[in-house]
Amino acid sequence: MNELYTIGDVARRTGLSVSAVRYYADAGVVTPTAGTPAGHRLYDVSAIARLELVRTLRELDAGLDEIRRILAGEATLRELASAHLALLTRQETRLRSRRAVLSAILRQDSTAGQVTLMHKLAGMPDEERDRLIDEFWTEVSTGWEPPERMVGWWRAARPELPEHPTAAQIEAWIELAELIRDTVVRQAVRRELHEACTTGAGPLMTSSPMLDMLEAATPIGQAVMDAAREGVPPGSPRGRENADRWIEWLTGIFATPDSPGIPDTPEFRIQAADHMLAGAEWDRTPPEPQGPLDRYMALVTAVNDMPQERFPFEWLAEALRASALPVR
Repeated sequence: MNELYTIGDVARRTGLSVSAVRYYADAGVVTPTAGTPAGHRLYDVSAIARLELVRTLRELDAGLDEIRRILAGEATLRELASAHLALLTRQETRLRSRRAVLSAILRQDSTAGQVTLMHKLAGMPDEERDRLIDEFWTEVSTGWEPPERMVGWWRAARPELPEHPTAAQIEAWIELAELIRDTVVRQAVRRELHEACTTGAGPLMTSSPMLDMLEAATPIGQAVMDAAREGVPPGSPRGRENADRWIEWLTGIFATPDSPGIPDTPEFRIQAADHMLAGAEWDRTPPEPQGPLDRYMALVTAVNDMPQERFPFEWLAEALRASALPVR
């Protein structure tokens, strides 16, 4: 026999109030199974199960029309979940954006005009972000002639907000966008780069042969990082191979057709290892960012939320020392 329950029993079993059970009946969502001669509503187990589902869906912010469609078999729970997940994702993005703007307001004591600008920057589409970055580097490299390859490297360091950024990433982007929009900042970065490229060792370091050497170092350095990350012993054959490639690159930096460059000797390898240890010490306590260009790079890293992997100076130092010894 199919047992029937009063509306009070249904309320206790489902956690709904009596008025809510009545409301869903009157709205045609879950109607009573039967009624008593006195007009009291009665529900069977199936109706109670549907009411429990209704309660769950309402807690997930489903509307009555959506619930009716699901109960009638016109829509699936998967379809409902997909639609609501997309809605929640959009809401989360807006909330993160608002949080970032509010945090920036508190940090900067912003004016009404700045608040409007920050809100615009937080919601800026990818194309506009790219255009703003390109405009910055175009202005910074205009009026002098930096090597084209270096300009390409500078432009490659750009912020890329993910599809669902955190509030911290949005806040970093707002600060970065405000930084590169500032005419004074653009002029300062241009002066900094111009001086670095044209004075002291700048002309040598930005010459085409030196840029070739710097590009050649990238795969060599990556191989060192891979070996260290994989736990390869520095004194192993693979460790020696990495040390040999590093020394071959290092001794060739200042080589010319008339000079073979620095000779590869055990003493030179030991000296190179000492330099690696000095580099490790510097890497542990790098200098504080000095100017807007340093701040630009720090903010790009924050926006992308991808801290650069530290170079394994100590591992390479050990590999260089081991490679200075005769092979056994």
